[in-house]
Amino acid sequence: MTVRLMLVCAAAPTGREVRFADAVPDERALRQARALADGLPSAELRCTAPSQRCRLTATALGWDAVPVASELRELDMGRWQGRTLDEVAADEMDALAAWSTDPRAAPHGGESVAELCHRVAAWTDALAPDAGRVQAVVDQAVARAAIVHALSAPERSFWRVDVPPLAVVQLTGRGGRWNLRMGTVSGTTTEDGG
Repeated sequence: MTVRLMLVCAAAPTGREVRFADAVPDERALRQARALADGLPSAELRCTAPSQRCRLTATALGWDAVPVASELRELDMGRWQGRTLDEVAADEMDALAAWSTDPRAAPHGGESVAELCHRVAAWTDALAPDAGRVQAVVDQAVARAAIVHALSAPERSFWRVDVPPLAVVQLTGRGGRWNLRMGTVSGTTTEDGG
């Protein structure tokens, strides 16, 4: 049996400043999420990451009362949480450089990229073989970690994956082996019968 996993990245946060924070999406971003909802197929299981941004995106998609999957939580940024990228760069340039090049580094006192990748890999691999179609709203870092896992790519490639807000990452898996599926999202496809 094949698991069809769709990770929907949370709507864009308000503001243009890059910040290590759970910023709330604005109304424009939530309208874009509502428009995306029509193109998503039905699913046997839907869930959301615990961040406010993910939960608001799930609501905008029309997913009422979906469970929260704590394993899909955003990367813990430790003492950098709430700070902008520019602030961290000004105060801790060497630490930021180490974090952005070494997946095992966690100079902020939080979680390393490697730890995030392992956590997300464990969640995807734990999906039951008969789970069918699974959809989850996640933060971009979680989607990046899932792609790294699906491709068996080195963890340092995490920073080379660009996943914009409201992107839909499609993975198909069987027996612990995952494939990345590229293309557009639509309610029906000829390959999997919709």
